[in-house]
Amino acid sequence: MGETDAGMAGAPTREGEAYAVSDNTGFRTTLDIAGHPAVADEPVPRGGTDQGPSPYGMLSAALAACTAMTLHSYAKLKAFPVTGIRVLVRHDKVHEVDCEHCENDAGAKVDRLQRTIWIDGDLAPAARERLLQMAERCPVHRTLQGAVRIVTAAG
Repeated sequence: MGETDAGMAGAPTREGEAYAVSDNTGFRTTLDIAGHPAVADEPVPRGGTDQGPSPYGMLSAALAACTAMTLHSYAKLKAFPVTGIRVLVRHDKVHEVDCEHCENDAGAKVDRLQRTIWIDGDLAPAARERLLQMAERCPVHRTLQGAVRIVTAAG
């Protein structure tokens, strides 16, 4: 275990939990995600060392992974002849013409997650369309579109 990893002893590691340790020397952050070690960082142009994905990269990965898992489960349940599922998610901050507060802030930007899905296999058009509809029901997708409350407490 490295010096930064030592601070993770006793970290909560149940499903749905993530524990982050920063040594305050840069953006590189050691993570324990439900018992799985990982590293987050920022790209070099943003002052990081690019030793891991950025937090927004991890958010994009969560949506991509959940979408692929959801579609895999549904295809298996319906016995669709799916041979592979690939999901690309891109995060951007974009100017939004119809955003709620644009009249108050001419430079208003909103977060946009753009998802592209490839479904491999000899599928009927209706089955392919149903799978794309199921992507909208992915649990992470629903969480991101719903009301999220972040409660902060001192440890």
